[in-house]
Amino acid sequence: MADSRILVAVPEHPRGEGAASQQLRKIRDAIEAGGFEVTWALTAEDADAVLRTEAGLAAALVAWNLPRTAGDGPGAALAAPGSTLARPGSTLDGTPGGGAVLRRIGRRFQDLPVFLVTADEGVRDLPLWVSETVVGYVWPLEDTPGFIAGRITTAARAYRESVLPPFFRALRRFHDAHEYSWHTPAHSGGVAFLKSPAGRAFHDYFGERLLRSDLSISVEELGSLFEHTGPIGEAERNAARVFGSDLTYFVLHGDSTCNRLVGHFSVTRDEIALVDRNCHKSVLHGLVVSGARPVYLVPTRNGYGLAGPLPPAEIAADAVAARIAAHPLTEGAVSPHPQYAVFTNSTYDGLSYDAVPTARAFAASTPRLHFDEAWFAYARFHPLYAGRYGMSVDEEAFPGPDRPTVFATQSTHKLLAALSQSAMVHVRPAPRAPVEHDRFNEALMMHGTTSPLYPMIASLDVATAMMDGPQGEWLIDEAVTEAIRFRQEMVHLRRRIERAGDRPPWFFGAWQPDTVTDPATAEQLPFEEAAPELLRTEQACWLLEPGADWHGFLGLTDGHCMLDPVKVTLTCPGISATGEMAEEGIPARVLTAYLATRRIVVEKTDSYTTLILFSMGITKGKWGTLLDALTDFKALYDADAPLERVLPEAVAAHPRRYAGLTLRELCQEMHDHLRSARLVELLDLAFQQLPQPVAPPQHCYQRLVRGGTERVRISAAADRVAAAMVTVTPPGIPVLMPGESVGAPDGPLLRYLAALESFDRRFPGFRSETHGVTIDEETGDYLIECLVQDAER
Repeated sequence: MADSRILVAVPEHPRGEGAASQQLRKIRDAIEAGGFEVTWALTAEDADAVLRTEAGLAAALVAWNLPRTAGDGPGAALAAPGSTLARPGSTLDGTPGGGAVLRRIGRRFQDLPVFLVTADEGVRDLPLWVSETVVGYVWPLEDTPGFIAGRITTAARAYRESVLPPFFRALRRFHDAHEYSWHTPAHSGGVAFLKSPAGRAFHDYFGERLLRSDLSISVEELGSLFEHTGPIGEAERNAARVFGSDLTYFVLHGDSTCNRLVGHFSVTRDEIALVDRNCHKSVLHGLVVSGARPVYLVPTRNGYGLAGPLPPAEIAADAVAARIAAHPLTEGAVSPHPQYAVFTNSTYDGLSYDAVPTARAFAASTPRLHFDEAWFAYARFHPLYAGRYGMSVDEEAFPGPDRPTVFATQSTHKLLAALSQSAMVHVRPAPRAPVEHDRFNEALMMHGTTSPLYPMIASLDVATAMMDGPQGEWLIDEAVTEAIRFRQEMVHLRRRIERAGDRPPWFFGAWQPDTVTDPATAEQLPFEEAAPELLRTEQACWLLEPGADWHGFLGLTDGHCMLDPVKVTLTCPGISATGEMAEEGIPARVLTAYLATRRIVVEKTDSYTTLILFSMGITKGKWGTLLDALTDFKALYDADAPLERVLPEAVAAHPRRYAGLTLRELCQEMHDHLRSARLVELLDLAFQQLPQPVAPPQHCYQRLVRGGTERVRISAAADRVAAAMVTVTPPGIPVLMPGESVGAPDGPLLRYLAALESFDRRFPGFRSETHGVTIDEETGDYLIECLVQDAER
């Protein structure tokens, strides 16, 4: 591997004149002659900085008597009781700096070869855990530099090879063999691209290595994605071990394909499926393919318009039975008992369930349970999320014959390090609904491809390796820690603005508890004053307490739902979590349009909230830049800056609409419109009062492809039957499913869609993304796909 380094953490300066310095310098020279770079650290703080920033280490040489610098400094984490390194012996309790560095290595790396430099007295007085951490001891003056360097570089080479996961290792070896390709793809390792100007530009941009690794399924030594043999099969079995499943399958078309695959396998034509209404549209696609009859379960919503969890009362067996009995389409079902249930965990906005109690509740109604964890692939790898993910529902946590078969589908690429579209299906079968590999594989082959992109498979393999062992927790912990720092800084900044008295006392908020309780002391603390160590380790700090105003959801019970700290929802002035609207407000669409001018792209935007994600790629500079942009927006708003200065592209695109307006005027005009149209309230009604089902989704799809549908203006769509799903983004949840009645002219759905249509006309450039809606370019009217009326009958 390129850029492999060896850390030498010793108190002797490399330019020193003492015997030890000279000998260590010779060891360094011998290591570099062996093909490695050496990074020298003189203190524990220096070593800590290297360990936090350098992932390419192949070995380390650490002196037990490495000094530590007192006070604040780059390595303060080594001494701080509340730091991410806080472990027995890692604070200033008499343990030498070398011991603290060994602790950090144990958290940061798995099986990194570490050699301990000891004093003349030897190893007799060292703690027992040290011998379990290091692979050898070094007395620099007792062996030759070449011998010592040879021991270190030999261990480093073995480590470099061992960190490569199965498929990626095999792919590298195949690439290094430089074999001629006589199979597809036709570009033959990129050679074909070199024969045209455009192709040469493509080759130069992506590089030969990527193109050489784009191989055919014919390469036998790399295994088969459908037969699960060779290195691919080994990589999937390794992923099952790391992610805690019995079976794991690599999928190359994202969590959308995973959802379709699991739905297609789990439920058949005219069987009942329980479906979280807060579901991705791919879940519906799976039901269309299978021909199932969906019965929708309704999640809670708060005043911001954010979708909450399914409340416990909604998934209780008696409530499910009542929904099935009242559903118009279940009368002709194969059985009144659902065969499959699917729900979103965590939600887009970071809400996750207590997995085992939730599985127990669903198990009373169905034998198969699907956790759609598109945004939650990292949950297993940090103790803060213990018991909050699908694969935690195992035989130990849920013993006995009632345990359902559990599926977890994950977009590995979303918040772990994998290439786009890379995803996994994890399965934990139960005796009441067995999952035989060969049968599941038949469904997989229907939705997979016989021309897989091998770099995508390698990225799944590498994403798995990155989560394996202590490094997985370290990587996720870093994201959690940075999210907490940002959240607390948002509150501190608001408090400073309020205390300053020289500017309007408002600022953006972060959706989170106002106070937290330390379980060890029962002390209640303001969120911004809580120790980061408490917030990053105590799940109780993030639970949604029943009835709490900060989250605004009704019907919750203790422990049922938890907010994920890495999914940060910023709140804008104008409305509260309980739905109370203020006289003045700043719609989030204006804020995110401004952020885009600062090259800051958020994940999603609702009426008064916007979501940002703290992934493993987060840095202090990244969130510091966001804070700066938020404070700049406030200054521009308070100064009533001309809109041409704040959003010049919007004004240039629609000069007749926005020329002459100020930022504050636009915000207030948009806020007044949202308030008079009651858009957030109508959103809640549209999602809580579900449309009447008329026809199964598969029937609607058949009519769609055979010309039995027509596009209808929403102003004329009353009581028509939808032929395609309508999904408004934000919030990204279907408001209308195929086969459902659009409802009465004054019903919640048409009023909501009409309000969206009116908003889009009045505020061009700020419209919602609405899937399933076609917009008439001349009139701006919304058109939706409906069954032709004779087909409706």
